[in-house]
Amino acid sequence: LLCRLVDAWHDSLRAAILTGAGDLAFSAGADLGRLTPLMSGARPPEDEWDRRLLAHPEISQQATLRGIDMHKPVISAIKGFCLAGGCELMQATDIRIASEDATFALTEVKRSLLPYAGSMVRLPQQVPFCKAMEIMLVGDSFDAQEAYRIGLVNYVLPSDQVLAKAEALARKIAENGPIAVRMIKEVVLSALGRPLEEGFDIERAAAQKILTTDDAREGPLAFMEKRRPRYSGK
Repeated sequence: LLCRLVDAWHDSLRAAILTGAGDLAFSAGADLGRLTPLMSGARPPEDEWDRRLLAHPEISQQATLRGIDMHKPVISAIKGFCLAGGCELMQATDIRIASEDATFALTEVKRSLLPYAGSMVRLPQQVPFCKAMEIMLVGDSFDAQEAYRIGLVNYVLPSDQVLAKAEALARKIAENGPIAVRMIKEVVLSALGRPLEEGFDIERAAAQKILTTDDAREGPLAFMEKRRPRYSGK
């Protein structure tokens, strides 16, 4: 899965939807019986995926969108269990839709492990500090309504509506100016945690850059001519 995720991030897509297979789980995290022993050296590689992971340790980081320039929007459609590494991967996404029966947790501490796929950095930036620390230090699960209450997800819907909502949002994003979409995410990630003036400098540079594009001329022209814009990505 990690290898396939990295390959997917490099695909030429306007927006991505990340979801699990079926309704049981978005992701229950790393396979403690296979992946963790492989990475710790407790078991030898058994197939091409194992060998690729060992030969390229950066894959495990890039799969959870660390150390990779991913400026395309990613939407999570979360059903069922969203635990440990799965919960960490969700934090790397931009918009999140959860089913009413979704369950969240960072359980690593219960196994004397760390939530090191981004949570110790990302989670305190996404929810109140004290809630982030409770989630990571206690390791207990919480439901979709609590995830919504603390701002970890955008929507909580019946299970059969989750993917449709994700697809509707992805279509709307794909209809927008592709350069603008990409640059919004790039600026937000670049400015995050910086002093305001540094962030404003990054924002200004992006605004100046996009005004030189064909799409920035096409968007207002289409509005004035009362037609759908024809964006070229240039």
